Amino acid sequence: MESVAPAPVPGERTEPAAAPAASAEPAGPPGDSAEPAAGPGEGAEPAAGPGDGAEPAAGPGDGAESAATPGESLADAAPAGEGAAAGVPSRQPAGRRRATPAPEPAPELDDAELRGALEAILLVVDEPVSELTLAQVLEQPAERIGPMLDEIAAGYTAAGHGFELRRAAGGWRLYTRPEYASYVERFVLDGQSVRLTQAALETLAVVAYKQPVTRSRISAIRGVNCDGVIRTLVSRGLVEECGTEPDSGAFLYRTTTMFLEKLGLNSVDDLPPLAPFLPDDVEDLADATR
Repeated sequence: MESVAPAPVPGERTEPAAAPAASAEPAGPPGDSAEPAAGPGEGAEPAAGPGDGAEPAAGPGDGAESAATPGESLADAAPAGEGAAAGVPSRQPAGRRRATPAPEPAPELDDAELRGALEAILLVVDEPVSELTLAQVLEQPAERIGPMLDEIAAGYTAAGHGFELRRAAGGWRLYTRPEYASYVERFVLDGQSVRLTQAALETLAVVAYKQPVTRSRISAIRGVNCDGVIRTLVSRGLVEECGTEPDSGAFLYRTTTMFLEKLGLNSVDDLPPLAPFLPDDVEDLADATR
């Protein structure tokens, strides 16, 4: 027989009855590690909710395996030991190349220091040196070299030095002044004659005005064989070979830088014209030789 609880007396404090089928221990709030009681008719455990003790699905950045991020190699994304098991060595990320710093530009020299450096170089050169070469050696802008050399040359002339700075053979070099040539010649030559013969001078003139020219052409102009004279001029450094003639294959000859330097010329275009030195009957002579 089922017992019936007595009805409460009005005004009397009573304790509420315990809920049926309640557990002795109250259910913890969401997120506790204790498993909640199974619902009516369910024998299986409910799916773990957020914050439960069960392991959540692996998200981006978790310690669980994740898909390879953009820019990451497949070998890096694979779990440890898998690449070794497959026999595929894992690739190491390439190191970043460090940019090489640009060299610092050379400090710009003031006018006094630039002038002294140019004078020092010009005193030791044995042939005319170009403005570009001087600019590269001194690591200075090329546009500063030319005006400074002109200023130095003008200063030497104004001071009346026994030497001068002038252009020759496409460059600059110090030379003694013509008015002191006799003293220099007496000191250098010491009575020894190094003059070229008349035949050598004529041959050199033909090469200078007809270059590039072959030996046969020079001989035809002079009317005599000039092989020995050409060898002399080549040995003196006044004439040099400059290729061959396409038709005959004969060697071509031209004047050298030393030739321009000895005459104090900047290029062969500065040679004086031949017309004033030709005889009046040059056309008749040319007709007679034909």
